Amino acid sequence: MSPGKRTQFYQSVRCKKGSCQTDSINLELIGEEPFLIRIEDEPYSVVMRTPGDEKFHAAGFCLGEGLIDSMDDIQRIGYDNDQDANVVDIWLTPRRRKRIPHLLKRKSYVSQTSCGICGKKMLEDLNQILTPAENGLEVELSRVFDCINKLSKTQKYYQRTRGSHAALIFNQNLEAIAFAEDVGRHNALDKAIGIALMNKTLPAASLLVLSSRISYELVQKAARAHLPIMISNSRPTALAAQMGQSLNMTLAFPAKESLIIVCGESRIQMA
Repeated sequence: MSPGKRTQFYQSVRCKKGSCQTDSINLELIGEEPFLIRIEDEPYSVVMRTPGDEKFHAAGFCLGEGLIDSMDDIQRIGYDNDQDANVVDIWLTPRRRKRIPHLLKRKSYVSQTSCGICGKKMLEDLNQILTPAENGLEVELSRVFDCINKLSKTQKYYQRTRGSHAALIFNQNLEAIAFAEDVGRHNALDKAIGIALMNKTLPAASLLVLSSRISYELVQKAARAHLPIMISNSRPTALAAQMGQSLNMTLAFPAKESLIIVCGESRIQMA
């Protein structure tokens, strides 16, 4: 069993606002890998998480979903037969199984893992439906900060509730073409992409600004929408950076008066 890394280091670039200088930095990013939870040897849920504490994670998940009421409902919990740290199997007591047949039959949490494939294979299959971003788009650093500032000005629910995420999409001319706000960061991006898709402006989508950090799933969604530049309010995960790099995308986030570019720095131009 070889657990994944909780953090990884990426060589990144710091572009200082109002300056033509760039500094190379070694950026530490939080780890992210898919985690498959199997109930009674059947795939039940896949979540993206930071490696570590897998059995605790699975037990807490089962309690939260109503699969168990206490540890007395679990007959056995452990890693799968191949000792894959990304897969945990849980067997319930016969008495508990009889009480929750409706939950055991529910498969809404399982998407690409319906055949029981492991996390690594799942990622490989997902990557096959994604195409690398094209070169050619270049955006001035100062205009990137303008787009970042526009996100907070466009949000209305966050100003009142401090409890929402948002996604703002710009075209090649850095004109806003879609905006959405939602309690969930994935939902906000899905809604913004859906607006551009249904308004037939998605082919012009070029830059995305997010209120949240960039995770693997958000890179996947942006890549499917052919968005080459993603800007977030905090560091991406290590897996998101790896995926963005492999797809020729630009991932970056602001830090005080600077923009930290994790990958794809050629698209960001100095004044």
